[in-house]
Amino acid sequence: MSIPIPREFLEQIPKTDLHLHLDGSLRISTLIELAKAAKVPLPSGTVEGLQEQVFKEKYQDLPDYLRGFGLTCAVLQTPENLERVAYELAQDNIAENVRYIEVRYAPQLHIRPGFSMEQVVESVNRGLARARDEHNASPSVKQGADIPFHYGIITCAMRFFNRHMRAYYAQLFDVMPHAPAKEVMAVASLEMARSAAALAHEKGIPVVGFDLAGAEAGFPAIDHKEAYQYAHVHFLKKTVHAGEAYGPESIFQAITECHADRLGHGTFLFASDKVKDPTVKDPAYYVKCLVDYIATRRITLEVCPTSNLQTIPSIESVANHPLKRMLDANLSVSICTDNRLMSRTSVTRELELVCQQLAVTPAKLRNIILAGFKGSFFGPYNEKRALVRQVSQRFDALEKQHLGSAAD
Repeated sequence: MSIPIPREFLEQIPKTDLHLHLDGSLRISTLIELAKAAKVPLPSGTVEGLQEQVFKEKYQDLPDYLRGFGLTCAVLQTPENLERVAYELAQDNIAENVRYIEVRYAPQLHIRPGFSMEQVVESVNRGLARARDEHNASPSVKQGADIPFHYGIITCAMRFFNRHMRAYYAQLFDVMPHAPAKEVMAVASLEMARSAAALAHEKGIPVVGFDLAGAEAGFPAIDHKEAYQYAHVHFLKKTVHAGEAYGPESIFQAITECHADRLGHGTFLFASDKVKDPTVKDPAYYVKCLVDYIATRRITLEVCPTSNLQTIPSIESVANHPLKRMLDANLSVSICTDNRLMSRTSVTRELELVCQQLAVTPAKLRNIILAGFKGSFFGPYNEKRALVRQVSQRFDALEKQHLGSAAD
């Protein structure tokens, strides 16, 4: 029998956010301030106006949801702004007891003459490190009463872009005038993987992983196989946006062609009706084998409930989300926000929705929380194990405090 899990408990337990886009997670007040300073026009100059017109509770579809990124990226073109937004994002997570985040973004969307890829990543790292150092210097952490805050950076390549999106992309098209567009995109992703590895291994910046984001349908992950192979042999962890807007074959490709350690979203994992490969004679069996492989290999799914409901309105509610089937299959699932601004959410809110609508038990919640830390790209390995033990002990103490014998 499930018992109600109070919000106060969800707020206090240590948490992770493994799928967190920097350019989708600004404070709305900061966006307004930065846009005014940079003379970036906004549809409204007020919080209420922007929430009504852009950052809504419900969206018509994915393009409607993505509209706000044009505004946020426009103000994230300087080192000062990137550092500030990263710092505030870490602060906001620390405030709700999130103790490990992996912040992802596409550095190629922020570079310009005089502002290199390395400088973009260094700017974000400065902001995150400042927030970390402030928290970890607090008496509560020093005395062992609180858990230290840690973070990693995931650099994203883009599945799709055109020459009009950024000057960097225009230059690539200019120097490859006769190449098919998908080859230009593959070159950009390979260069991103090379930069990520260099920043991690030569500069000591905590770039912990490599990702592929952007339009999924029509832009398969296999086109970026060389970039993922480079990341793989240079000891970067790999995650792939897969199964968010396409079916199980996209997830299969992410695992088999891109060496995915984790999967971003995976919403259509169970959608056997979306299998298009004519050589697959039994789509239901294909999906069953895929699910079992993911479970056995403990490939963590980064599930973002509110975001999925907003970009795929047909799901309608968390109760209808495939998350329940994922949990029933004992998959490694971490609950994430995706975009705190676009989805007007937090990790605590996502967990509250899941607990309420899926009648999650304290034991199942514990598994979800620990899956976030175990499935993280945080390292070295022994440090991760120590962190998982610390989180486990903290969860158990808070469970006893808030739920008592009812949780037994």
